[in-house]
Amino acid sequence: MTFNDLKLSAPLLKAVSEAGYETPSPIQAAAIPPVLAGRDLMGCAQTGTGKTAAFALPMLDRLTANAPRRKGAVRALILTPTRELALQIGESFEAYGKYLKLRSTVIFGGVGQAPQVEALKKGVDILIACPGRLNDLIGQGFIDLSALEIFVLDEADRMLDMGFFDDVTKILDRIKNRTNLGLFSATISQEVMTVSWMYQRDEVEITVAPTEESKPDIDQYSITVPRLEKEEAMLRILRSGALERVIVFCNTKVMCQRLSDDLRRAGIRADCLHGDIKQATREKTMADFRHGKLPVLIATDVASRGIDVDDVDGVINYDVPEENEYYIHRIGRTGRARKKGISFTLLGSFPEKAKLDEIAKFAGFHIVPMIFDEYGCLVPAPAEEKHPTSRRRF
Repeated sequence: MTFNDLKLSAPLLKAVSEAGYETPSPIQAAAIPPVLAGRDLMGCAQTGTGKTAAFALPMLDRLTANAPRRKGAVRALILTPTRELALQIGESFEAYGKYLKLRSTVIFGGVGQAPQVEALKKGVDILIACPGRLNDLIGQGFIDLSALEIFVLDEADRMLDMGFFDDVTKILDRIKNRTNLGLFSATISQEVMTVSWMYQRDEVEITVAPTEESKPDIDQYSITVPRLEKEEAMLRILRSGALERVIVFCNTKVMCQRLSDDLRRAGIRADCLHGDIKQATREKTMADFRHGKLPVLIATDVASRGIDVDDVDGVINYDVPEENEYYIHRIGRTGRARKKGISFTLLGSFPEKAKLDEIAKFAGFHIVPMIFDEYGCLVPAPAEEKHPTSRRRF
């Protein structure tokens, strides 16, 4: 199948071609036709499989083909849990809609609302928003959703898991005349099912299971070191020169900030991303990382789904994640766009090893245990010696 087979308009096909897309991913091939037909949809696919284009392309096509109900009114709304993800979705809409006469804007909290309000006053067809700022501006009378046609919840499971259930349902309750509701998610949680049951009508359900071809190609390793030597182990990996762009994940904001400071003192260009950092700083950090100016980004799980960069060489889990799904989302930042990735998880205690074993069983992953030998080489841990692998020097 090609994008031509999906019967998208010529301007969209031109933009898709210029973006380097050749064939639709499984979620795109399955989701675009029903969204084009105006059906409600619940789409489940692993992270990094092209869900944004799966809803953005048919949405742009439908908005172009149909006359607006009211001039200058918001016609489509995409709700997303994090500011970084909202900005990246906004960039995707600009790229896909470059040859269309549709206006889009992004709104989120943590920054002054004046520029966002000014953009809204000029008239917006497509609004990409985070729930908190959206409800604030609705309450102040700056946003009217009465003419809304299409509503998409992106990363629905993550958004509802972060405590936005009431915010999301409050927004949905305001929309009386929409014709299309899409839920896109990496997993179908009970909360996602509840929202679907309450608000969707005769929905199409699409689940794209990972195949050997579509699975991210990620070599996964665990490294057992004394707890106080985790930072030294991480520095060995970073200084090896084998990885040019790396994301390091921590469980807490305090550890995230501390590692960032320690790496900079060690002469490594690194910065961090967590909830206490001002929005302007977050945007600059993400821009530097995306454009290759920042080789190491340290983040908490709040940021894990807001990072959409195709050429991340590797992921280091400084802490074992607290939830099984978090591990999947973390390592999903690498091995994207059919490129090979690598992940390391540092184990400093028996509880951490037990938790990683639970994650591997839950996800069906093969995580190879490694240790540093006396020469500083990564070698299989003793229990794995019957499966010899070549030494990798870090």
